[in-house]
Amino acid sequence: MNIAVVGTGYVGLVTGACFAGSGNNVICVDIDEAKIEALRKGVIPFFEPGLEDVVQTNVGEGRLSFTTDAKSAIENSSIIFIAVGTPQAENGAADINYVLNVAKTIGEHINNYKIVVTKSTVPVGTTEKVRDTIRSISDVEFDVASNPEFLKEGAAVEDFLKPERVVLGVETPKAGEILKELYSPFMRSQDRAIIVSIRSSELSKYASNAMLATRISFMNEVAQLCELVGADVSDVRSVMGSDKRIGRHFLYPGLGYGGSCFPKDVRALVNTAKENSYDLKICSSVDEVNNTQKSHFFDKIKDYFNDEIKDKKVGIWGLSFKPNTDDIREAPSLYLIEKLLEKGAVVAVHDPSSMHHVKEIFGDRLEYSNTNYDTCNEKDALIVCTEWSEYRQPDFNHISSIMNSPVIFDGRNLYNRSMLEKLGFEYFAIGI
Repeated sequence: MNIAVVGTGYVGLVTGACFAGSGNNVICVDIDEAKIEALRKGVIPFFEPGLEDVVQTNVGEGRLSFTTDAKSAIENSSIIFIAVGTPQAENGAADINYVLNVAKTIGEHINNYKIVVTKSTVPVGTTEKVRDTIRSISDVEFDVASNPEFLKEGAAVEDFLKPERVVLGVETPKAGEILKELYSPFMRSQDRAIIVSIRSSELSKYASNAMLATRISFMNEVAQLCELVGADVSDVRSVMGSDKRIGRHFLYPGLGYGGSCFPKDVRALVNTAKENSYDLKICSSVDEVNNTQKSHFFDKIKDYFNDEIKDKKVGIWGLSFKPNTDDIREAPSLYLIEKLLEKGAVVAVHDPSSMHHVKEIFGDRLEYSNTNYDTCNEKDALIVCTEWSEYRQPDFNHISSIMNSPVIFDGRNLYNRSMLEKLGFEYFAIGI
């Protein structure tokens, strides 16, 4: 099939590259000329394991191309995916102006039957607005569909190639059949397509992310209660997870969720409810708990130093909101860095992939370490913000020997408290 993907961000690029990998001819469109030129050379604008190889292979074999010429891409494609950003507006709603601008461009250049698919995460009713926008400009026959992505950053390529489910929100059987055929190479062992109404499809993405965010915030509240009553959240989590009705996924306490999806999607869902005169009390509380979790962790640091943080030397391991990505959007590390700097601390940081993004924000206000051990050198405390693999089993004897004082604030509960205490560390985690 001939496919156009408008938007070469995280969702658009993964989508386009993986569809090309199954034999389709894919044109990825973006207005950013510099990004398009870099992609033509095989340079990926963000870190995602395995994506660079998929892109380079399919560009080399002529199935994947990049352009700023939306008109040509639209005219020469039978399926058009809209994968542009839907940033959060001031009131928490998702801003769909970029989506509707693409719909307007499609309306101006559509030349025969096509399926226009919203791949971006959009509020309920957006795909209908896309349809109405195109119809207001063109009389050419087309269908619209909603196909939300369920990709985990750090495992997006694998998730696309081996999906747990493919949600297709359609208005016509014809569109559903074509899109099922498009996805069939990824569902050879089992048909995992779920065909629903467009509005149900749009809402399913928000509801899914809100549910996962709820589990995270719930466990963070349980962790705070554990600290107050003398329980161990690891034990509590183990008991909870052994119940098949609950399961073990997303029961890990930590610094709170971040990234491009959970914070934005929870707030957008709350806003959608408000627009329909309904108060989503649970989701509102989920967002509130997530925000307070970061401040609760900072209070541990502040209390340890008796609020005398000025000139203290602090190292931070991990800047991205999760491992295996360079995404720092709403990462808890940014909050902690800002608070430490406000208090006058000297902060050194390390991350395998996202240092350049953090440097764009903080510039020379931070020290940027070449290795994780450099971050610990002559420091008064080490803070762990992201559970990268290389941080899981470090040489603690070496760390202790190079720190001013062996103190660790573990925001991801990576380490064994009793072991570290035997090595002479003071160890502070979450819910313990």
